[in-house]
Amino acid sequence: MGDGAGAGWKTNRPADLSRSISLRAFAKINLGLRVLGRRPDGYHELRTVCQTLALHDRLEVVLLSAGRQIEILCEHPQVPAGPDNLVYQAGSLWRRARQFHGSIRIRLEKRIPVGSGLGGASSDAAVTLLGLERLTGDRLTIDQRWRLAAALGSDVPLFLWGGRVLACGRGEEVYPLPDPGKWQCLVVFPGTGFPTAEAYRCLDCLPGRRLTGTGKTRKSNNFGVRPLLPLEGWGPAENDFERVVFAKWPELARLKRRFIRAGAEVASLTGSGSALFALFDSASNLDRALKLVPRAWHAYPTRTLSRAEYWKRLVAAGRDQRRRASHRPF
Repeated sequence: MGDGAGAGWKTNRPADLSRSISLRAFAKINLGLRVLGRRPDGYHELRTVCQTLALHDRLEVVLLSAGRQIEILCEHPQVPAGPDNLVYQAGSLWRRARQFHGSIRIRLEKRIPVGSGLGGASSDAAVTLLGLERLTGDRLTIDQRWRLAAALGSDVPLFLWGGRVLACGRGEEVYPLPDPGKWQCLVVFPGTGFPTAEAYRCLDCLPGRRLTGTGKTRKSNNFGVRPLLPLEGWGPAENDFERVVFAKWPELARLKRRFIRAGAEVASLTGSGSALFALFDSASNLDRALKLVPRAWHAYPTRTLSRAEYWKRLVAAGRDQRRRASHRPF
């Protein structure tokens, strides 16, 4: 199997329930996002190009033979520890699907800002599935892996590929694209997220915008086969949510214009917000742009991450580690 979709996972060893694995869950940006219409199932039809970044959360996944609990350990005040956590849901879904008998303990260290549109929760969930698969040696097919990811959320399947991908449908149809060259990336977060449901409601209500149905909802697994969709004419990173989010945060719109004047090749909102990103061809240009960020906001200098780098860096420790029942920090 080539890069992506589970490439590089050697899982032919028998399960060892005293083992753990440390993983990185990488952020993404949207290099263009179009909302085409509302579907019969209530979701919106999307077209977006996503690119993974080096910015990441860290997870440690531990399997224990005793009990049947799922335990999430995270110090971030905005991250729930129970069933509302997407990582918890990933562990629960995987355990039911694979009939796993034992406990799952996951320590999550958040670095990707919550509610930013950078896909942190979705990436955490996808990496949880991959880590559990690797630890147990219970190898999934591409279709099985995709179905679990798609059941968790629209953004989760893209993190089964990494690199640059085209996402369609409600976001769960993922097609790998050739990776561009390396770019320096500056991510800026105002500190407050924009709820996705609210963003869609505001978008639907914009004057002159008519979202119409797109026909029957597709149920096939479109994962990894190049679609017959034209990518020409998108323009540089057009994001339909900018009209909504920039109305709430005019400062973001002004900062976007300042980044472009400062030499950014692309500057855009990511997801439904509220983070803004800018791509630069050099670290020196990024450093100059960093001085434009308001002091009260959060800035994350990072870079784009190719598909090959994504899979090379996914396992943080480089190898599985034998564990005692006690828990150690990263």
